[in-house]
Amino acid sequence: MSERRLVSAGALREFARAAFIATGLREAHATEVAALMVEADLVGADAHGIFRLPQYIRRLKAGGFNPTPDIVVHKTGPATALVDGDNGMGHLVMARAAGTAVELARVCGVGWVGVRGSNHAGAASLYAAMPLAHGMIGIYSAVASANHMAPWGGTDLLLGTNPLAIGIPVGDSPPVVLDIATTVVSYGTVKNYVLQGRDMPEGWMIDRGTGLALTDAKRTLDGVLLPIGGYKGAGLAMVLGLLAGTLNGAGVGRDVVDFNADDTNKSNTGQFIVALDVARFTDPAVFATNVLHHLDELRASARLPGVESIRLPGDERAKRRARRVAEGVPIIPELATVLAKLADQLSISPL
Repeated sequence: MSERRLVSAGALREFARAAFIATGLREAHATEVAALMVEADLVGADAHGIFRLPQYIRRLKAGGFNPTPDIVVHKTGPATALVDGDNGMGHLVMARAAGTAVELARVCGVGWVGVRGSNHAGAASLYAAMPLAHGMIGIYSAVASANHMAPWGGTDLLLGTNPLAIGIPVGDSPPVVLDIATTVVSYGTVKNYVLQGRDMPEGWMIDRGTGLALTDAKRTLDGVLLPIGGYKGAGLAMVLGLLAGTLNGAGVGRDVVDFNADDTNKSNTGQFIVALDVARFTDPAVFATNVLHHLDELRASARLPGVESIRLPGDERAKRRARRVAEGVPIIPELATVLAKLADQLSISPL
């Protein structure tokens, strides 16, 4: 941490906003995307925040994103809708989809919104958390924007890290927020290791040719990310891909465009979000009390030797956000160098 530079959230938002405006985004859209990206940094999803800005700008300049999309919501039933993102930035498309899901859930108790024509949208937790402010549970998943996993026992890259995020409101207390990739680690984290020139831990990737552990970050293209829980994680990635991709007319399998390597072709990323109104099942205050009781019970449970505390999904999220709002977001030197070059290329004020 001593090598990292702390930068205020406001400075990061303004830098990203200026970069997007310089690359053709409407001012309102640039502000919205920048805010969501920095929110990812604030809650600790560092591989999905400002770290992604150079890649997004590169794709915008190459024509891979539509800088002025006409995002259309097709309401297909009382509790369902399908959003066509018109190849806009995923943050914009998913924010619209999340808002639509909440609107549907207000009327029907549940809203399921599928998405096609979208793009990489950053941290999954951003969207699962959006219904929380409305007293609703949020569930989000997506077809990852590149395939880095094989079917269990295979070597062809036909599955993505396809994330799953679930947000559960707990009254005035910090919510439960689970955000996981279906691989042992997200590819964004791998990219961060590549940027820093660090070796990866064993257990993240295996060599596609030998099946042996691959730790050299410079050789990630030779590797396959391992799923969580062995065949169970590969199966989970598959079904989430079918729900987020096939159900919505979006790309899965060989139809997925690797946005890490292809800056020009439309990715047609598929996503879905579900909003569920707690009040349709029980009194929200009673629900919050019961959830807190269970969480406290889990935290107070017996610990293994060497374990200082039981950590639950979302426990560190609120603390980290408060700390980073007050102190700033840590930026590694390698990323600071890349962002400085980006500022020069776009003729905007440096970070």
